[in-house]
Amino acid sequence: MSLMGLLAMGLLASCKPEEEKPYVPIEPELQEDYTETAFGMNLEMVYVKGGTFKMGATAEQGKDAKADEKPVRTIKLDSYHIGMYEVTQAQWKDVMGQDAIYDYDRGKGDTYPVYYVNWIDAQEFCQKLSEATGKKYILPTEAMWEYAARGGIHKTNTKYAGSNDIEEVAWYRGNSGNYGIDPDYGNHPVGTKKANALGIYDMCGNVWEWCSNWYRADEYNKIDDYNPQGPASGSKRVLRGGSWGFDAEGCRVSNRDYDDPDLHNLTVGFRVAVLL
Repeated sequence: MSLMGLLAMGLLASCKPEEEKPYVPIEPELQEDYTETAFGMNLEMVYVKGGTFKMGATAEQGKDAKADEKPVRTIKLDSYHIGMYEVTQAQWKDVMGQDAIYDYDRGKGDTYPVYYVNWIDAQEFCQKLSEATGKKYILPTEAMWEYAARGGIHKTNTKYAGSNDIEEVAWYRGNSGNYGIDPDYGNHPVGTKKANALGIYDMCGNVWEWCSNWYRADEYNKIDDYNPQGPASGSKRVLRGGSWGFDAEGCRVSNRDYDDPDLHNLTVGFRVAVLL
């Protein structure tokens, strides 16, 4: 072959396009419930499809609504997962390696919600679970909590999580023994009342649940409507959902409370969420 022919073949070879790399699809968003099995647990997580909702003192809350639930805000949230149940005492022991410390027995057993854990304790639980799984386990924001309690995209518009009848969905002061008198008063095993529209249990009553937010009474006056994280600083952390030691008014889906992040309380526990 002539020199010119060899040069032509070389030029054609150099112009040959590179082989395409195989297409690797991006893993789709997990749009279904799942069970976390790290540490030998069975931590059931519910998928909450993102959307918009009215947060705060909506009409069904009536005269029970308080000033810190106003004005009503329209909030938009991305999708996430949240615990089907409050974290139980067995799950706490699985992750933390030891039982929670209880000064008083207000309901003990593997299927009872963990209680007497402060906000810092709950954060440590989330951190350990995140490190073990590679997922981002968190305490839900106040908006994430209320959206899930209200039924997410189902928007049930009920006073409590899943019903207008608190007896159907919550362990509260009216059905958990006589506070301060009955020696058996306290919390109950998770999931023994009716679930809400998303299949989530005990979002009203049983134990108060820590949220990630700092508390501010005037928070709802802020224009922060997309995945709101709450104030950048503060002295108290938000509690949601009411408990076995509180009356029905304190168990409403929009009711807000708060406590010191390092304080332990017999009526306080938590549930976890996962960011997608």
